[in-house]
Amino acid sequence: MMATKTQSTKKTILALGVILATSFMSVQAQADQLADIKAAGVVKVATFDANPPFGSVDAKTHQIVGYDVDFAQALAKSLGVKLELVATNPANRIPLLQSGKADLIVADITITPERAQVIDFSVPYFVTGQQFLVPVSSPDKLEEYSRARIGAVKGTTGEQALHQRFPQSRVLAYDDIPLALTALRNGNVQAITQDSTILAGLLGGAPDKAQFKILPDLLSKEEIGVGVKKGEPALLKAVNDELLRLESSGQAGKIYDVWFDPETKNPQPRTFKIEAR
Repeated sequence: MMATKTQSTKKTILALGVILATSFMSVQAQADQLADIKAAGVVKVATFDANPPFGSVDAKTHQIVGYDVDFAQALAKSLGVKLELVATNPANRIPLLQSGKADLIVADITITPERAQVIDFSVPYFVTGQQFLVPVSSPDKLEEYSRARIGAVKGTTGEQALHQRFPQSRVLAYDDIPLALTALRNGNVQAITQDSTILAGLLGGAPDKAQFKILPDLLSKEEIGVGVKKGEPALLKAVNDELLRLESSGQAGKIYDVWFDPETKNPQPRTFKIEAR
């Protein structure tokens, strides 16, 4: 039995109504994360626990501390909620965010076009570059390592940059930077790469630091942002507003000095400002 024209029109209108209602509910569900965080009274932030000075476990307090942690605390305070840190490594950062186990990523994550396809980023709150850590007797020029065995942390832009710049090198990926340093000590790799500040912190805390050096040339420039789930404009705006406020108030510079001024293990002048894009 064939449907009449009126019945067909009614079915079409009903179907469109269902689609529109479903889309509206989906948008509502995606756009409520900021409200959900405030209602829960806690924001879950993925951060490192083995990448000083951005995030590592303090030997005395057994708490995670670092540059990223200080920013996570400031963000939680601005939202009026408690902070819950979720320890992560580079490869797990985005999966934690996408699965809902973390609300934000504040874990030295570089802003890249590829990552920006799956998550949103705040304005950069840190700018650095990839460098090499090598034995002190090794060559000083990056090009000398174009065919070398080089260690990188799995899931980082440093790993990607090595494949792009030195396609004939052998890249060995490790779960974290301490494991990469162990590989360098054992001679399994001839160099390791990571953000310059992380390498400075790693070398500064090493008992055998006199045996290694950081090469001056940059492998790549890195802009670090806070990761936010796609489709959360209210949360992203709240994060950006607080980062810009921290800059304008001078607090961002104070946080930087805690971890990078000349008296620290990671001395590096601040050559950037947190700015709106």
